[in-house]
Amino acid sequence: MGWKEAAEPVLTRMPAVARPEGHVPFRRKLGWTAGILVMYFFLTNVTMFGLQTQGPGGDFYGQFRSILAGQQGSILQLGIGPIVTASIVLQLLGGADLLGLDTDDPRDQILYQGLQKLLVVVMICLTGLPMVFAGGFLPADQQVAQSLGVGVGGVKTIIFAQMFVGGILILFMDEIVSKWGVGSGVGLFIIAGVSQQLVAGLFSWQALGGTSGFFPTWFGIITGAAEIGSPLSPGGLSDIFLGQGQLLALLTTLFIFGIVVYAESVRIEVPLSHSRVKGARGRFPVKLIYASVLPMILVRALQANIQFLGQILNNWTGLPAWLGTYSDGAVTGGLFYYLAPIQSRADWMWFLGYTSQDPAQILLRVLIDLAFMIVGGAVFAIFWVETTGMGPESTAEQIQNSGMQIPGFRRNPQIIEQVMERYIPQVTVIGGALVGLLAVMANMLGTIGSVSGTGLLLTVSITYKLYEEIAEEQLMEMHPMMRQMFGE
Repeated sequence: MGWKEAAEPVLTRMPAVARPEGHVPFRRKLGWTAGILVMYFFLTNVTMFGLQTQGPGGDFYGQFRSILAGQQGSILQLGIGPIVTASIVLQLLGGADLLGLDTDDPRDQILYQGLQKLLVVVMICLTGLPMVFAGGFLPADQQVAQSLGVGVGGVKTIIFAQMFVGGILILFMDEIVSKWGVGSGVGLFIIAGVSQQLVAGLFSWQALGGTSGFFPTWFGIITGAAEIGSPLSPGGLSDIFLGQGQLLALLTTLFIFGIVVYAESVRIEVPLSHSRVKGARGRFPVKLIYASVLPMILVRALQANIQFLGQILNNWTGLPAWLGTYSDGAVTGGLFYYLAPIQSRADWMWFLGYTSQDPAQILLRVLIDLAFMIVGGAVFAIFWVETTGMGPESTAEQIQNSGMQIPGFRRNPQIIEQVMERYIPQVTVIGGALVGLLAVMANMLGTIGSVSGTGLLLTVSITYKLYEEIAEEQLMEMHPMMRQMFGE
């Protein structure tokens, strides 16, 4: 008996959101999407009961929040982390052809989805249990333990139970958006979190001695309420570009917006014509960022899990110096230091006094981060294309089934596949590597609102694709025959 037969009774009974039986009107899709978004913001403001107000470890996921969503101390503490980690495992297993599942087979599709849900549950436990019981990231409130009479261990169990419920909720919220809404829940949650940080980074108004948004800070500079050095002096220029003025962060943010929108518009268009309808022509776009930027989530999440492992091992058993040394919860040396991504200017600008690390160590860390993101981006882009039905073979079958063909060629899926083989594999690798390079560059220069470069990159690209999906939905809503031609 194979593993599929043994696991089928469990995987086929995993709870799932029912698919719509017919076409879902566009307005209803928007309603479901907006409802889930409101629910997400609500849950990120629900603090877990029994949690100590100020934890000594802070938010470990703070530097990865832009891509893992969620909120420190809330019921959505883990964010989309378990979903993404489960996807990494499935991508690697699928890429190595160890699953033996044919995603075109309806039975195997059900097994794949059930396996994904089971892996998410496992990842919730593997991430949440050490975080609560071993890592010291979520300490229990002593007063709550005394008032309940259950001890600290009992309160920690309550905290983990709430975290587990939050992980399950975000799993099904993602599924609802994917089946009943527009886009994907994972992308929606990333947009929500990053947009919140961007708005705060632009408009938050605090005491001018503290951290204010870009526009309030410049209002203070112009009115003289905020003091900076003379623009003609090196210190004044540093204040304007790197300090309170945040001009470099603004320029980096605008550059990322512009380059992603431009890259999304760069494409190779394969001409198509309908085999039955005369004059019906179209084009199949092979975009430069063909696999989208979603594989970047997998790469950064893999780095986050590596750093999380280092933190847990250091807090639990201690680590030898060659593996990792930590100061105030931050890694400062050893293997885990070199595997940590560059998150801001403070991680590498030694020549401006931002860090006291040895320049040779910093340069090695930057090179490792670049290699990790460029190679990882290309590899995960290939896995993503193959497992989501975007490869040459799957694309050829979709074009064939839609009744389209390439002018000048026989209507044969093998011929269409040969044409697609000229473009898709090469563009996938180039696009994945380019996105990885942009993510590292944006992180190094910094962005408005302290959003990570990867998070900003993801947000712009996901928003652009969401715009395209909304436009497509509106087109099909106005012309129902389009749904029959291209499928529901």
